[in-house]
Amino acid sequence: MRTTTTLEIDAAHPALAGHFPGAPILPGVVLLDETVRAVERAGARGPTRWTVGAAKFLKPVHPGEVLTLEHERLPNGSIRFALSSAGRAVAQGVLRPAPQEALAAAGPAPAGPAPAADAGAAGAAPAAPRTSATHWARARERGNALTFSIMAFLSLKLGRRVARGLLYGIAAYFLVFAPTARRHGREYLRRALGREPRVRDSFRQIFAFASTVLDRLYLLKERFELFAVTTEGETLMRAAAARGTGAFLLGAHLGSFEVMSAVGRKQPGLRVAMAMYQDTASRLTLLTRGGDPARAPEIIPLGHLGAMLRIRDCLDAGGFVGMLADRTIGEAPAQRVSFLGRPALLPSGPMRAAAALRRPVYFMTGLYRGANRYHVVFREIADFSTLARGEREARIEAAIHRYAALLEEYCRSDPYNWFNFYDFWHEETGARAAGAAA
Repeated sequence: MRTTTTLEIDAAHPALAGHFPGAPILPGVVLLDETVRAVERAGARGPTRWTVGAAKFLKPVHPGEVLTLEHERLPNGSIRFALSSAGRAVAQGVLRPAPQEALAAAGPAPAGPAPAADAGAAGAAPAAPRTSATHWARARERGNALTFSIMAFLSLKLGRRVARGLLYGIAAYFLVFAPTARRHGREYLRRALGREPRVRDSFRQIFAFASTVLDRLYLLKERFELFAVTTEGETLMRAAAARGTGAFLLGAHLGSFEVMSAVGRKQPGLRVAMAMYQDTASRLTLLTRGGDPARAPEIIPLGHLGAMLRIRDCLDAGGFVGMLADRTIGEAPAQRVSFLGRPALLPSGPMRAAAALRRPVYFMTGLYRGANRYHVVFREIADFSTLARGEREARIEAAIHRYAALLEEYCRSDPYNWFNFYDFWHEETGARAAGAAA
């Protein structure tokens, strides 16, 4: 049920004093915080800890402005909200329960169909089943902190050659005892290879994944001498760094994210931050524990109100912000694209962030090519430094299609580097939904 309330921005709000002197505008992060408070005052059932699933700011908010807030609870416990002022849209988005409280917040699903996707989010895909999106976000990697610690200790003590020998058994284990991941991996391979995959193909994909996980440990410990890394597009990145305006680096679960970050950390004075969700950030923290804190990779946890401010600060300092942009989550805005011959959903949030901050965007991938060999690729996607009035949405859409085309190109050239072992095309979810509707 949709609830409507009012939200007034006090002219004496402390956030307005320095934002900006002489022309005060309420910061977006404060507007989100006020929205959360108003939702909770209105009695929306749910947790007291929220993350931002999606947020789009459409109009500045000035001191003393009275806003109309409309919000409704979704079946999974999230809150969809929309703010307006005198009939003009101000902001819209989705608040998600923090991961550990998500299931408690969802409660029993209400009867009837789920609410349709927000029609106001230009470029967003129409409502579609997204079980796979929530699946990857909630799924936990097999093993625990103790397992990670033991494997890290043995790998560092025994050396990479011995540790790699253990990977054959690990890959064989998952090939046999992870049928769901194997099935989704085969569906991808069928499209990337253009033929029916054999057992050997599935094993090569799982082994490549296991190899990059192992090498993640050595890369985060800065054991760069163990690897032979070639680069493509390095001149492009050097020119971007020389301009000092900052840029987004958008990758995917294709190859190794850490080898790309390692390339950046080897450049003196270059700041490279990785924006990722909290669970992944926690695992990286575990792996780097005991190392030099000054040399640890900078991580910006997504889903927190301050994430966008930290991203902006990094860019303003001339740094690069890396993000993986191939997985949708919850009700966050997404765009439908053609990928490996079938429709797929890609998140539009990263491109919207780049457009809002008026920064260039580059595609990045660190392809694993066997043994100790990696090939790092940088390609230009879009430059949002200059945006003419009225062209924003078209430019964002074109950039997402460009990203999808580059992702497909490298999936076909290096097919065993794809590490999305879930229903990426949402076909099983769609089939279940169609069966239920019938």
